[in-house]
Amino acid sequence: LCCCEYVDRRGERRHLAATCCDCWELDEGCDRWLTGKALPPGALERIAEAVSDRVRVPWFAGAVKVNVSLVPPLILLPILLHVAALHFLLGFVVLTSLPVVLLWYYYLTHRRKERTLFFLSLGLFSLGYMYYVFLQEVVPRGHVEFYQVLALTCGLVLMLAALSRAKKDPGYLPTPASCNKLLHQGLANKSLRESSNGLRGVTTSGASSGRAVNGEAKGYARMSAEEPEGVKKDWCAKCHLVRPARAGHCRLCGRCVRRLDHHCVWINSCVGEQNHQAFILALSFFMLTAVYGITLTLHTICRGRTAVVALFYCPGAYSDYSSALSFTCVWYCAIVTAGMGYILLIQLLNISYNVTEREARLALRDNTGRRLLGGLVIDTGQYNRGFLCNWGHFLSLGSSPPQRSAEDIV
Repeated sequence: LCCCEYVDRRGERRHLAATCCDCWELDEGCDRWLTGKALPPGALERIAEAVSDRVRVPWFAGAVKVNVSLVPPLILLPILLHVAALHFLLGFVVLTSLPVVLLWYYYLTHRRKERTLFFLSLGLFSLGYMYYVFLQEVVPRGHVEFYQVLALTCGLVLMLAALSRAKKDPGYLPTPASCNKLLHQGLANKSLRESSNGLRGVTTSGASSGRAVNGEAKGYARMSAEEPEGVKKDWCAKCHLVRPARAGHCRLCGRCVRRLDHHCVWINSCVGEQNHQAFILALSFFMLTAVYGITLTLHTICRGRTAVVALFYCPGAYSDYSSALSFTCVWYCAIVTAGMGYILLIQLLNISYNVTEREARLALRDNTGRRLLGGLVIDTGQYNRGFLCNWGHFLSLGSSPPQRSAEDIV
C-alpha cells in the first residue's frame, strides 16, 4: 500500500482520493430523506461506521484510520474560545454551555456503554492550547519571569508523566482464556528445554503436564458448575472467574480489575490497584499547575488586583483582543479546575476512609453505607482502619505484583 491507500472494513483496497465515492450507506440515507421515507433500523449506525472507516490520514504503510471522537475538540475548542473573546455576553454563553454539552455527551456514552477518546482528546488539547496562549499572549507582556515559565512547564511535564503512568494497566485480572494460553506456552517451552534429556523425559513431562492441565480444567468446570454460596457473590459471569476481594467488573472495558475504583473517561481507562496512585498524582499536579498558571495570567492582565478579585472583576480584560482571549482562557481553566478539584476532593476523602467509588455506589444502592461530611463520602465500615492505616494501605498499592493464585483464575 502507498501512503494514500488503505483496506476498508469490507476488505477492499481503496484510495483517499475516492473517499467520497461509492458510499452506498450514505447515498441510501440521502435518497430516503429526500423522498420522505423512514430509515430502516440500524441505518444511522451503518452510516456512522462507513464515515468513520473513511476518515484517514496518509501514512508510510498505508492511510491510518483516525478516531472520529478525537476531531471535535481540535476544531471546536479554539473556535469557541475565540468567539467567547469577542464580547462579554458571548463569553458568558459559551462558557456556561460547554459544561452542559460535556455532561450531556458523558451521559450519552455512559448509557450506551461506549468507550470514547473525546474527553482524553479534549483534556490534552486544552492543556496544549492553554500553554500556547500563555506563551503567545501573556509572556510577551513582560510581567512573567523566566523561572515562573520554567516552573509552569515542569508542572505540565510532571502531570503528563503521571497521566502516562495512569494510562497503563490498572490491574486487570487474567481471563481463563489468557491463563490457558500462557499455560500451554509454558508447557511448550518446558518440553523444548527438556528435549535434550531424551524421549523418556519428554514423555514423562508431557504426561504430567497433561494431568495438570486436565486437573485444572476439571477444577475450573467444577467451580463454575457448583458456585458455592461463600464465593457466589464474587463470581463474574462475564469474565468467568472468581474475583478477589474488592475487585469489580468494568462494563465499558469488559474486564475485571483489582480494587476497581471507577472508569475515568478523562483517561479512557479504569482506575484500579495498579494506577490509582498515578491517577491521584496526575490530578494533584494538574491542580497545582492550573492554579499557578491562572494566577500568573490574572496578575499580568489585571495589574494591582489579587487573583480571586481579578477573576470576577477585571475592567481592562476586554480592552484589547489579546487580553480578552487570555481572560476567556482563564475562565475556561477555572471551570475545568473546579471540576477536577471536586474529583480530587472526593478521591482524597475516599482514600481517608478506605472506600472506593464502586463500593460507595454499591453501599448506596443496598443502603448499607453511612453518609459523612454532608454526603461527600460514604463510609462502608468494611475496610476502614483509621486515617493513618488507610493512607498507608493506599500508598502500598502496587508495591509488589499480585500473585496469580488458583482462585483468581478459576
